Amino acid sequence: MLQLLRLCEHLRVCPQGNTCCTQEMEDKFGQQSKQDFENLVDEMSHELRSTFVSRHQRFDEFFLELLENTERSLNEMFVRTYGKPYMQNSEVFENLFAELKRYYTGGNVNLEEMLNDFWSRLLERMFTLLNSQYVITEDYLECISKYTDQLKPFGDVPRKLKAQVTRAFIAARTFVQGLSVGREVAQRVSKVSSTPACMRALTKMLYCPFCQGMPAVKPCKNYCLNVMKGCLANQADLDPEWNQYIDAMLLVAQRLEGPFNIESVMEPIDVKISEAIMNMQDNSAQVSYRVFQGCGQPKPAGMTRSARGVSDVFNARFRPYSPEERPTTAAGTSLDRLVVDIKEKLKLSKKFWSNLPEAMCVEDRVTAGNASDEECWNGHTKGRYFPEVQKDGLTNQVNNPEVGVDITRPDTFIRQQIMALRVMTNKLKNAYNGNDIYFQDSSDEGSGSGSGSGCTEVCPTDMDGAATEAPVVKADRSGPVGYSAPLHAPSVALPTVLALSALAFHRQWR
Repeated sequence: MLQLLRLCEHLRVCPQGNTCCTQEMEDKFGQQSKQDFENLVDEMSHELRSTFVSRHQRFDEFFLELLENTERSLNEMFVRTYGKPYMQNSEVFENLFAELKRYYTGGNVNLEEMLNDFWSRLLERMFTLLNSQYVITEDYLECISKYTDQLKPFGDVPRKLKAQVTRAFIAARTFVQGLSVGREVAQRVSKVSSTPACMRALTKMLYCPFCQGMPAVKPCKNYCLNVMKGCLANQADLDPEWNQYIDAMLLVAQRLEGPFNIESVMEPIDVKISEAIMNMQDNSAQVSYRVFQGCGQPKPAGMTRSARGVSDVFNARFRPYSPEERPTTAAGTSLDRLVVDIKEKLKLSKKFWSNLPEAMCVEDRVTAGNASDEECWNGHTKGRYFPEVQKDGLTNQVNNPEVGVDITRPDTFIRQQIMALRVMTNKLKNAYNGNDIYFQDSSDEGSGSGSGSGCTEVCPTDMDGAATEAPVVKADRSGPVGYSAPLHAPSVALPTVLALSALAFHRQWR
C-alpha cells in the first residue's frame, strides 16, 4: 500500500502529504460519509420509533374496542331488561357513545356539557314514558329541563358518573395523543440533514485513514464523540423538553392505572345507567308532582294510552351484574398490562437524544474502542486523541475542534419539534390533574390523522384551562321526542320485583 502513496493531491478534507486518494475520491467519500451517518442515526433511532408507533396503535385499538364492547353490552342488557321502551329510545344511548368516540378521536366535545345533555334527554324520555296519560309537548319538555338540577331524578349517579367519565376520557385521549406526538417527533428528528461542516468532519473521521494507507484503523472514541456532538448539536437540544414530555407521559400513565382507569369506568357503565333509570322509576310520582307544580298540569292524552299498566312499560327481567358476563377484554389485553409495558419503554427513552453520540461511537459500529487509545485514528494519524470531549447541545459546540458549528443559528426544524413537545407536555400535565384543554377538531380541517389525532405542532393552550372552559359542542338533540308505539300508563309505585332487582344490582362505586 505504501508504494502506491502519491505526493499531495491538494485534498480539501484529508491531511496533506503522501496519499493514495484523489480529489474525486475524496468527494465520493464525502457523499458516502453523509449516507453512513444518516443510516446510522436511522438505525439507532429505529427501536425508539417502533416503540411509539406500535404502542400508539395498541392503545388506540384498545380504547376504541373498549367503547364498542361497552356499547354492545349496554344495548344487549337494556334490550333484555327494558324491551320495547328501550328500543324505541335507543338513539339517546347511541348518541352518548357516538359523542364519547368523537371526543376520544380528537373531536372538540365538552364532556361535561355532553353528559349533562344525555341525562336531560333521558329525563325527557323517561318522564314522557312514565306519564303517558298526558300529552307532553316540546315546550313542556323544555320546562322540565330547567328543573333537572333541583329534582335530581336519577339520584347521585349522574354526578359520580360525570366525574369518572370526564377524567378517564381526558386521560385516555391525552395519553394516546401524547404517544402520537412522540411518534411524530421521533420520526422527524431521526431524519437528519448533514451540514457541509458536518460532512467534512465525518469524511475526515471515517475515510481519511484510507487515503493515508490505514484502512483498518478506526477513529478514536473521543474523536468520534466530538464529531457526533457537533453534527447532532441541535438534536441534543431536544433532550430537556423530551425528558419533561416523558415524565409527563409517565404521570398520566399512573393515572390510567389508578383513579382515571377508563376500563374500570366503562365496563360497568350499563349497570350504573340502569341504576339511575330505576331510581327515576322509584321516585316517578314525586318527580312528576314537582314538575307539575313548576310547569303546570299537562293535558290528558285520552283513555287509550292511560289504560295501560306500568308492567307493560318496563320489563322486570333484569339480572344482577355477573363478572363472567362482561364483554370480551378489549384488543385481547387489559389496560393495566398495556400501561406496565409502555411505562418501561418510556423510561428507557429518557435522555435518548443527548445519549445518541455515545450510542453511535461504540466499538462495533464506528470507533476503535477505549482499549486502543494509541492505535486509533485521531484525524491526522494513528495515535492518541488529546482534545477534550465537548458537552451536549448547540451552545457547547463553540470550541468544538472537529466541527464548525454556528451556535447563533439554531435549527428551525428542531425548534418546531421542541415546541410540539412543550405543548403536549402542558396538555399531559392538565390531564394528570383531570382538566381538559382545547384540542383542535381534526374534522374542522378536513385532514384528520385518525384516532386520537389532533395537534402535533403548536396548538392554542392554556395551562390553567379546565374542562368547563373548553368550547361547548352540544350533542344533537334533533331526534324525535315522541314514540312510534302507544305510550303507557304512569308509574305510581313500581312492582316489588323491580325494586328488589335494583337492590341486587347496586354496586359500590369504584
